[in-house]
Amino acid sequence: MPAEIAPFYAIQLSRIAHRLKAEGRSIVHMEFGQPSTGAPKAALEVAHRVLDTEAMGYWESAELTARIARHYQETYGVTVDPEAVVLTCGASPALVLALSSAFEPGERIAIARPGYVAYRNTLKALHLVPVEIGCGPAERYQLTAAALAALDPAPAGVIVASPANPTGSIIEEGELAAIAKVCRERDIRIISDEIYHGLSYGAATRSMLEFEPAALVVNSFSKYFSMAGWRLGWLVAPGQAAQRARAYVGNLFLTAPALSQHAGLAAMDAREELESHVAVYRKNRQLLLEALPKLGLASIAPPDGAFYIWADIGHLTDDSLAFCERLLRDTGVATAPGLDFDPVDGGRFMRFSFAVSTAEVQDAISRMVPWFAARGS
Repeated sequence: MPAEIAPFYAIQLSRIAHRLKAEGRSIVHMEFGQPSTGAPKAALEVAHRVLDTEAMGYWESAELTARIARHYQETYGVTVDPEAVVLTCGASPALVLALSSAFEPGERIAIARPGYVAYRNTLKALHLVPVEIGCGPAERYQLTAAALAALDPAPAGVIVASPANPTGSIIEEGELAAIAKVCRERDIRIISDEIYHGLSYGAATRSMLEFEPAALVVNSFSKYFSMAGWRLGWLVAPGQAAQRARAYVGNLFLTAPALSQHAGLAAMDAREELESHVAVYRKNRQLLLEALPKLGLASIAPPDGAFYIWADIGHLTDDSLAFCERLLRDTGVATAPGLDFDPVDGGRFMRFSFAVSTAEVQDAISRMVPWFAARGS
């Protein structure tokens, strides 16, 4: 039977937002983790040249896989064979590729709750069994080695995300090492979602490959590289896992877009421009952190990285979907309901994305302050 999976509620709200915009309403889109900036200038220049001079086709750029491998050496001090880098049409296919090539239907995969909605739903769609581990303030909303050690029986795999979506929290170095140790001892295969690496505001982002060379690592050009619409990502599948992953990707997805591969290679060296985006996110984060008390939102996850704030609205509602829709219709500010990320407690949480411009963050705050004040009173 086909798997039954829940809707992505933020997409439903985004459709409402776009309908309102078509009716002439002013909308601030804070519902998705999508940079408001475009691809780096150097990437666009390369894309224009390629469009004018090449027909393109099915292709995997050896130059790009080698550059990604060099990135791991330069950033984390980890040696990655370019043959272990499999290019994909974004991080979502990379996740599908990792799960489908590494696990058998019916196997149990541990994930954090709250966590990215597609983890749970992709697992179900692939007939794998999500084992959700509740993570709250005591755990900084993150998986811990102790929680994995306590699972009985041990799951076949675990998805680790640092920085995490929806919370932005980062797992510190010692805990990552402890998680890797428990997984080795219990034969738990690690999939590390590192799509938000490069987006941190103090705490370091460490790759799981530093602690477990056999981990499968998912990443993408969508977030730090500001190329969400280009649909380009990669999977690092060390050793024999790479051969299996390549067999799967060739049959399921063929190749990543050729144009995006050319542009992505140029984007990897556009660091000055990309770091200027991070500076904007840092400012936006600070503006929201200063504004949250004015909204009556005092309990939030630590937004160490990514571009999200996960806020407790339990004193105002236990129906985050209806709450976020009302906020959207009344103020034009689109946000994400906690129900997407936590099917148990998500009714009392919401997520703000600050990947928009600073002017949009300021506008959203000015709209939300009186709206929240009216409900708090």
